[in-house]
Amino acid sequence: MSVLDNFESWKDFLGDRLHQAQGQGMSQQAISELAYEIGGYLSNQVEAKNDQEAVLREMWNAASEQEQHAIANIMVKLVQNEGIGR
Repeated sequence: MSVLDNFESWKDFLGDRLHQAQGQGMSQQAISELAYEIGGYLSNQVEAKNDQEAVLREMWNAASEQEQHAIANIMVKLVQNEGIGR
């Protein structure tokens, strides 16, 4: 099963990566920019594997660039208490 198949697994995966980046000293600004880039990549290159990802993709595609940055920041906040860093 892929980490993308289940939204909770996806959030845990993202949370682990977030804590790893923070542990290596990555700034919040850099994390936010990386989340924005990943959001764009996922929207354009990866097929949604569940309903939640499909909704996120639709929201991302309908959003302006500024709104996409906001979505990326919200995803960072959403996963900050997920994964190994809980």
